[in-house]
Amino acid sequence: MKFLSLCVFVTTLLLHSISALADDVWVVEINGGIGPATSDFVAREIEQAQIDNASLVVLKMNTPGGLDTSMRDIIRAITTSSVPIATWVGPAGSRAASAGTYILLASHIASMAPGTNLGAATPVSLGGGKAPDKSDNPFAPKGDSQKGDENSAKKDDSTSDDKSVTSKSDDEAKSSESDQQEGRVKATTAMEKKVINDAAAYIVSLAKLHGRNDVWAEKAVREAASLDSENALTENVIDFLASNLDQVVEKTNGKTVVINGVEQEMSLANVQFIEREQDWRFSLLSVITNPNVAYILMLIGIYGLLLEFYNPGVGLPGVMGGICLLLAMYSLQMLPVSYAGLGLLLLGIALMIAEAFTPSFGIFGLGGVVAFVLGSIMLMDTELPGYKIALPLIIGLTVVSALFTFVMLSLLLKTRRKPVTTGVDVIIGQYAKVVSGFPGSGRVLVDGEIWQARCADGLLVGQRVIVKKVSGLWLDVETSYVDKNSDKE
Repeated sequence: MKFLSLCVFVTTLLLHSISALADDVWVVEINGGIGPATSDFVAREIEQAQIDNASLVVLKMNTPGGLDTSMRDIIRAITTSSVPIATWVGPAGSRAASAGTYILLASHIASMAPGTNLGAATPVSLGGGKAPDKSDNPFAPKGDSQKGDENSAKKDDSTSDDKSVTSKSDDEAKSSESDQQEGRVKATTAMEKKVINDAAAYIVSLAKLHGRNDVWAEKAVREAASLDSENALTENVIDFLASNLDQVVEKTNGKTVVINGVEQEMSLANVQFIEREQDWRFSLLSVITNPNVAYILMLIGIYGLLLEFYNPGVGLPGVMGGICLLLAMYSLQMLPVSYAGLGLLLLGIALMIAEAFTPSFGIFGLGGVVAFVLGSIMLMDTELPGYKIALPLIIGLTVVSALFTFVMLSLLLKTRRKPVTTGVDVIIGQYAKVVSGFPGSGRVLVDGEIWQARCADGLLVGQRVIVKKVSGLWLDVETSYVDKNSDKE
């Protein structure tokens, strides 16, 4: 028996020793659009991996792209990490498009599975629309041929300034033609040029961090270029191809990576994969940072507080409204919100409420509906499909908001205009019944309540009197008109 116990003890000790010597490789999955929930989850996992001394963190990625701010948060966590980060685009059929390309190039190890692709990293325009062409300008001259004739007629009288302008326009035309021939994305406004130039400089700097092809990286931004996994390896965009996580670890082992400016040779033995599960915080952020959910929460919060202000004492609308409004504010501050859209949305609600207070034959109400719809459409300041508010939801909530405002608030105001049915003021003019006392002072019964009363006349028990005045806790009463006539008879 002692021998058996000793064997169990030794076996347990050996197992613990083996697990202690194993290199932990954390696997963190990025699947879908990159938003605030994903960036928060990945950044927290990388930070925890550093605390737990993990040997390697593998980002298993399949993404169509995402928000610029969320992407930069993930990249900042990668570039400042003391634990090497390997990004693997896999399994087959996955992609690292747009924001995923930036993350892949920023990682210490970049790998892809066969049958995957990356690229198309041109930032989606966050600002205004397309710049108007000269042909679309109704105030432009009607014909280029006429302008050409006029210029040719005045050729001898042209100044050097005119020549410089003509030369500048020719250069712009040549530049535009060269951009189209090279396949570059055409930037029509100053803001688009700034965004593209900033993104190009950013992705080039990330590619240079680990000696990758910065020329192609710039093309991925300026020309929206894409590559499959085999060509990405040929073009020195990634480090190697790997069909699964075991091959990622196998090919990473022995490579030299630069971590915070210091070269470090990867040495992985007896690897133990640890799948990191998405926690409740990720699930909560994924829900409330959905623009549609944030939009609904904001409206529930506003209307809940309005109901509480109009009917104080109920409690439930105020509590729910406060909670929903705070959740909406928390989610909106993590999303690309247009403050102009938010202002129009609030203005629309205010105008619809004003229509209920001061009827203006529909002017306030119609203006409120228009402002509400425009504000809802403009609320999300991005062109990414996954971060726009659904149009059917906007239409539905607009109809509900209009009905809620015009019907519910009108009913509430009608209720407030009704005469008072309770309180001290209602007692004046009512009939009371003498209980005891009088003349001088006594007691009377009014609406089932016994009050102290004063009257100069002599009154009999059970006689009806009328309340003329309320003075604190005393009533001034006098004989009713009917009782006076009966006394005369």
